[in-house]
Formats: sequence, structure tokens, C-alpha cells
Amino acid sequence: MTDRPLTLMAVHAHPDDEATGTGGVLARYAAEGVRTVLVTCTDGGCGDGPGGVKPGDPGHDPVAIALMRRQELKASCDVLRISELETLDYADSGMMGWPSNDAPGSFWRTPVEEGAARLAELMRHYRPDVVVTYDENGFYGHPDHIQAHRITMAALEMTTLTPKVYWTTMPRSTMRRFGEIVREFHPDMPEPDPAEAAAMAEIGLPDDEITTWVDTTAFSGQKFDALAAHSSQGENIFFLKMGKERFGELMGTETFVRVRGATGDAVPENDLFAGLR
Repeated sequence: MTDRPLTLMAVHAHPDDEATGTGGVLARYAAEGVRTVLVTCTDGGCGDGPGGVKPGDPGHDPVAIALMRRQELKASCDVLRISELETLDYADSGMMGWPSNDAPGSFWRTPVEEGAARLAELMRHYRPDVVVTYDENGFYGHPDHIQAHRITMAALEMTTLTPKVYWTTMPRSTMRRFGEIVREFHPDMPEPDPAEAAAMAEIGLPDDEITTWVDTTAFSGQKFDALAAHSSQGENIFFLKMGKERFGELMGTETFVRVRGATGDAVPENDLFAGLR
């Protein structure tokens, strides 16, 4: 036995990602006495600026935006009761195909071995029992999400640690429900072209391929408030438009795929720490 607390490490790409995909589990496990460690890989400098100014527009200042988003990230961590925040502070790469992908210092062009070595040091320090990050496509193809996946999996190989490892995902049934709600809020929105619709249909997984369903209903209010803490990006956070009550009804379960599990527990499971306590 050891006095070291059970530890969850979530590796995310940008400020606000911690709340979107894992806000519920971070809040739930913190309430259960688990040490929660958040690693945020980029500075979020390709986000919206004051007044909604977009990257590439006059007045968009990535340095100032990164400072603003750091404060929002700290506020979100306070809401979720995150124990430890670690920031790698690579430059936000922007969406796939943007010129910022190849800008000096961008996360996307950083050698995987470099980012992985830094993350491996954090893993050795915190010795997580559970590690959560994205799948190999970064859930929806964002370059920084893909790179976060790559450095996480490479970092694990650089250590002798054997945590349970999970990738975030979303049931296809829930994705369809999101599509219905988006159209409800935007009834005049044109139908996507067939190629775009086909790509959207491939996001997430069939329900029966999801290994882990964690009930976070009791913490959906914290998750909503953590998202709201990223106020500068509010225009891009569709979930906030639902209101807290409806958000809680739809977002009360967070889902994952278990890709490594030393305990060998059967799936589906309802606890990231199944077999560890």
C-alpha cells in the first residue's frame, strides 16, 4: 500500500478542452478525493479575441489572447477543483490547413519526441493511475488534438508506468442528438453538402464500441460553469446556448474508449478507476 493518492491525468490541446470533453470526470473524481492533473499543451492564441475578432483579422493579437485564455483556464480549473495545472505553452496551431500550422513554435510542427519527453517528465512526477487524451484523429481532426494524442502515447512509452489509458469519444446516438439541437437553435441553417455530412457522420463511435460510460450528472453544473469561464470563446462554445438545465440533461454522461487497462476489468464499465480501488 502507498500513501500516494489515486491520480487522473488529462492531456488536452487548448484552454477550454478540459471542460468540453472531461469536465464531468475531472469534477467527479476531484470530489471523490482523486488527485486531478490537467496538462494543457497550447496557449490558445488562435482563439477569438475581444469582440470576437478572428485569427488573421486586424486587431487579433495571439500573445494577448494567450494571456487572457490562461486566466480563463485557471478559473475553469478552480470550478472543476483541479489539483494541478501544467501548461506546455506551445503556440496554438489553429485549424488544419491554416498558415499557423507551420508557424515557428507551433505545437503541430514540434517534434513528437520533444513534446513527449516533456510530458514523460510530468508523468514520472505525478505517476498517474489513469491517463485520458484524444484518439489518433484528435476526435475531429484538429492538428493540436492529434499532436496531443501523439505525444501522450509516445510519453507513455518513455516511462515504465502502466496506467489505464482512455481516449475521449462520443456515441453516434448523442452526435445525432446534437445535430437535432443545432438545427433547433438555427432553423435557417442550410443542409451540409454530402461530403461534409458524411464526414460528420464518422465523428464519434457506434454506441456498442464505447467501453466506458461515466455518470457525471451530479457535476454537470460545474462542467457548464467551467465552460462559461472561457468567456472569450463563448461564440464558439455551442453548449452554453442550451442553458444549464438542458445542458445537464444532455451532457450527464462522459464516454471513453479504454485502450490500455492493467486491471483487465470487463467492459463496458462505468468508472475510469474500476479495478484500482
